[in-house]
Amino acid sequence: MPHLWLRHETRQTERRAPITPEDARRLIQDGASVTVEESPQRIFHIERYRTAGCRIMPAAAWFDAPADAVIVGLKELPVLPAALRHRHVYFGHAYKNQEGAPELLRRFVAGGGILLDAEYLVDSGGRRLASFGYWAGYVGAALAVLRYRGRLDVPLHPYAKDDLDAALTPRAGDRMPRVLVLGAAGRCGQGARAALAVAGTTATCWDVAETRILDRAALLDHDVLVNTVLVDEPVPPFLTHVDLDADRRLSLICDVSCDVTSQCNTLPIYQRVTAWPEPVVRLRGGDRPLDLIAIDNLPSLLPGEASTAFSAQLTPLLARIDKPDPVWRRAEERFRRATERGMADV
Repeated sequence: MPHLWLRHETRQTERRAPITPEDARRLIQDGASVTVEESPQRIFHIERYRTAGCRIMPAAAWFDAPADAVIVGLKELPVLPAALRHRHVYFGHAYKNQEGAPELLRRFVAGGGILLDAEYLVDSGGRRLASFGYWAGYVGAALAVLRYRGRLDVPLHPYAKDDLDAALTPRAGDRMPRVLVLGAAGRCGQGARAALAVAGTTATCWDVAETRILDRAALLDHDVLVNTVLVDEPVPPFLTHVDLDADRRLSLICDVSCDVTSQCNTLPIYQRVTAWPEPVVRLRGGDRPLDLIAIDNLPSLLPGEASTAFSAQLTPLLARIDKPDPVWRRAEERFRRATERGMADV
């Protein structure tokens, strides 16, 4: 059974955990070793992991972890060490030519480590097996409605789901936006539709067929666009700067996918993601304003629900990481292709 090492997240707004204390206990009962780093912002208190039987270590102790330890996280690694020698399971965002991707892959090559990107833990048909998609879509759509109704409090802080739903529930005099969800059939789109239902809004739902040949005039005739589409290869953009200057009803975009630095970006109309202190930026002013929400860790605003759902999907896979398992073999092959061919195939 593997030695799993849950690292501290350096991003201050990252409250999620890829392994919950309850799932850590089950892993240990099945024979795995679980080490957990102290992390003050993590949604689950460190004592819950200690009670579950985990070994507790200080933040960033993974630098010196045993060579066979599997380092498990969520978001970006710190800039050091320069050479990465362990197996890392997290969202590396390194296979679609994103900003910083070549440098990250060189660090793994330098240390002999392996990136087992959580985004590419897939079944034989390419379907992702561990995803935060549902809660990303839920929070993204919720923030969009709150902004549209003038009730989005900033800076953002993590919500209790009951409080978020209470804020979403329509009140007397609330405007009902006309909302379009792109990628509506996927897990992320399903989460967006669930939040919109709480908000009393029925969305226009587009998926593969509607986005393959896009009706931009129809898209622009909505008040709010929630983009939940994630693609693995370049496609024609859904909107361009020229479209934003056309006649439109659209006044707010929530880009849940946030592929902004990728060659697969479907909304090349902005250059940087937004963040909790300032979640909304204005893309166009004047008498037809257009605002954007593009937060790349939306599920961290509902950290309890998001962590519990993701851990339930990930931990059965982690239990098999040292066995001849096709899921991990595919993830490693994707890493090998990216490093050996200089990412020429992605």
